[in-house]
Amino acid sequence: MQVILAESAGFCFGVKRAVDTVYEKIKTSESPVYTFGPIIHNEEVVEDLEKKGVHAVSDLNELKQLPKGIMVIRSHGISREVYQKIEREGFEIVDATCPFVLKIHRIVEEYSKKQYHIIIIGSDTHPEVEGIRGWSAPDRTTVLKTKEEAENITLKEGEKACIVSQTTFNYNNFQELVEIIEKKGYDIVVLNTICNATEERQREAARIAEQVDAMIVIGGSHSSNTQKLFEICKKECENTYYIQTLKDLDLRLFLSIDNVGITAGASTPKNIIEEVRQNVRSKQRTV
Repeated sequence: MQVILAESAGFCFGVKRAVDTVYEKIKTSESPVYTFGPIIHNEEVVEDLEKKGVHAVSDLNELKQLPKGIMVIRSHGISREVYQKIEREGFEIVDATCPFVLKIHRIVEEYSKKQYHIIIIGSDTHPEVEGIRGWSAPDRTTVLKTKEEAENITLKEGEKACIVSQTTFNYNNFQELVEIIEKKGYDIVVLNTICNATEERQREAARIAEQVDAMIVIGGSHSSNTQKLFEICKKECENTYYIQTLKDLDLRLFLSIDNVGITAGASTPKNIIEEVRQNVRSKQRTV
């Protein structure tokens, strides 16, 4: 049996940087360590941090009741308003926002000041997008992710627009939505802010999926980039399985399969990926 593991599977630069930052603060700080929201969309990592005393703050209202300490901003980033509120409550902020996301914040802030309408292509409920939209004027900001939403968008007469993307959005879908908006004849600036690592991960996943009999996609259930990997792989390989850890996988499904591909989202630790890879192989050897 051949098992093809994607070279890009697992932590991306931004996620690794954020996770390493939290573990380093645990070791070096005598103050309580918090994260604003789960540091990454991976339950295994979040649970481990909780065992080590790191509390993930889910609501700004919690801040008044918590002992003051270090607040680590996750790779998704936060809005300007949230940042300022955390500071006002007396917490020391350690900003682990992914540099690629921070770049989008600066772009959005700059073009918003120039009176551009900001169009963010992505999921409006994703924390990264929530953070991005917090750096532009609310009345000149639109989030969209479907063709129907792109077709229905209407700008004011003479209004210019700046289009950016959630870093983990599907590249082909981004291009498709941009083309729909471009056909409306608006004066727009298009900035492809999809992370290069995301693009490569998606391309590699598609390449592997089209040449195997089964595909395994590993990642947290709330991970946007893992969900997109699953969608991409499913188009190329009908037998595609989305799992969080090995316990979610029925290894009997692979008894009669000759080759399997494995990829993983940007928030998936290497040990989980390796455990899946080894067990898929060992299951074949026991047949």
